Amino acid sequence: MGLRICPSVLNTDLSNLAAEVERVSRSADFVHLDVMDNHFVPNLTFGLPVVAALMQHCTVPADCHLMIEDPDRWAPGYAEAGAASVTFHVEAAARPAQICRDLRSHGARAGVAVNPGTDVRVLDDLVGELDMILVMTVEPGFGGQAFLEEALPKIAHARALADRAGGDVWVQVDGGVDERTIERCAGAGADVFVAGSAVYGASDPAAMVERLRSLATEARPT
Repeated sequence: MGLRICPSVLNTDLSNLAAEVERVSRSADFVHLDVMDNHFVPNLTFGLPVVAALMQHCTVPADCHLMIEDPDRWAPGYAEAGAASVTFHVEAAARPAQICRDLRSHGARAGVAVNPGTDVRVLDDLVGELDMILVMTVEPGFGGQAFLEEALPKIAHARALADRAGGDVWVQVDGGVDERTIERCAGAGADVFVAGSAVYGASDPAAMVERLRSLATEARPT
């Protein structure tokens, strides 16, 4: 598959999300929506009603990252609202395989995220149910954090796990992804990249998406 760049709107003007998404609509593969509940992570952003409203005005596929408690209950609603991909945290899920099945039944790709302190091997028996592994490269909760170098071996393990599973399992990275770090992530095996500050802090966010794509493509293993 080709590489995918997913700008995160976390540090944008949240009162005008549709306009912020439009700024990257001609270059982004997905728009990354960080849903936080101030329980699973120490931050609060927006929830299902906002995402559902945005879906009515968004031409870019939505990649929803649920940093919330009880994804078993809430995750399917984001797929029903029109998100193309929904990712929940394995640390918060009671029945992760069932969540994946529910998401897929509503037409969304199912992703599972692992925190920096979680071993990717917890997904060894689950990978057959999912479409994407998200390796967090910062502690979840806030944008603008520095990239954690110790995440690189986890990215490589996630890539090997995805490849063994066969099919079309993506490996996503989220946190501190910019012009300095995206090449290392791509070299380790990531193929989907969430970039927030790097994109929206640029003078031309759409051009930065293409710049990141070029750097990742050059660094991708052959």
